[in-house]
Amino acid sequence: MDIKEKLQEMEERIIKLEMNVPKTFPPVKPLGYKDKKRILVSGGAGFVGSHLVDRLMMDGHSVTVVDNFFTGSRKNIEQWIGHENFEIINHDIINPLFIEVDQIYHLASPASPPHYMLNPIKTLKTNILGTINMLGLAKRVKARFLISSTSELYGDPEIHPQSEDYWGNVNPIGPRACYDEGKRAAEAICYAYVRKENIEVRVARIFNTYGPRMHINDGRVVSNFIIQAIENLPITIYGSGKQTRSFQYVSDLVEGLVALMNGNYSLPVNLGNPDEYTIEKFATLIKEFVGSSSPIVFKEGLEDDPKQRKPDITRAKNYLNWSPKVSLQDGLQKTVNYFKKEIQMSKTGLRS
Repeated sequence: MDIKEKLQEMEERIIKLEMNVPKTFPPVKPLGYKDKKRILVSGGAGFVGSHLVDRLMMDGHSVTVVDNFFTGSRKNIEQWIGHENFEIINHDIINPLFIEVDQIYHLASPASPPHYMLNPIKTLKTNILGTINMLGLAKRVKARFLISSTSELYGDPEIHPQSEDYWGNVNPIGPRACYDEGKRAAEAICYAYVRKENIEVRVARIFNTYGPRMHINDGRVVSNFIIQAIENLPITIYGSGKQTRSFQYVSDLVEGLVALMNGNYSLPVNLGNPDEYTIEKFATLIKEFVGSSSPIVFKEGLEDDPKQRKPDITRAKNYLNWSPKVSLQDGLQKTVNYFKKEIQMSKTGLRS
């Protein structure tokens, strides 16, 4: 019996033993009937969604996750399965849903270019039909509705930094259009419901976010660079490396989403970290942080790849009293540790 078979056998034994032990859950705040909300999180098994679920559960609310697991994973929310305040529904939101809730966080959509370009029609349906269905639910049950929009709707911006009153510079027929235009349409649909149906809507325009539970094959800058650095593979930069990005840690984003949902501001709000890095500088920083011997290599740039991306977060500061708190050093440490563990589990065949 080789080492992989032994590890598999050990894992099966552990699972059998765990089945006979009462499950313990993270601590949950006790809430009274008046304060406890019924909250739906579409896409709640995804990277950002699962961290939001953790926050809402620990705050004592009743949380229902709706996910079709196209990019999400049960592993991200398994710590709550079986809890009396938690429910999960395997459902594709391009079909209507009928449940009773007080708040809806609509996060369902592929969010990384490899995932949303894999099936562009599905991406468009999720962002347009899915948003219509979630707003229809909000209308029926009179729930407050928050949608996770994106900085991608600014396209390759002609102003810098990007504020919410900038209308963007998007290629409507390019390979990224399924996501960019899908989110732009979703915002338009939201405000149509505001004007016609008096729905309470909150719109979060999310900038680059990183942290544990990012998909190992996510294809985004942070995950690509960290994995390549850990494995001492060439760190691949597409384009000159002079293009810029701003990176926020996922817990900062979650705080912003909760503040936005429970606040009184109804126009779009940027949620991102205004600290700006060139992609080349960021690659060098991760290489040094990991202690990697990886060379940095440059390849042909990607179509419609933005040259600059930096949020103006004046609205978030003024109306939500929100700004990012986690330093890049602390955020990267947690993220690198997570990916090291994932890579090790993948190599031993224990990763789910």
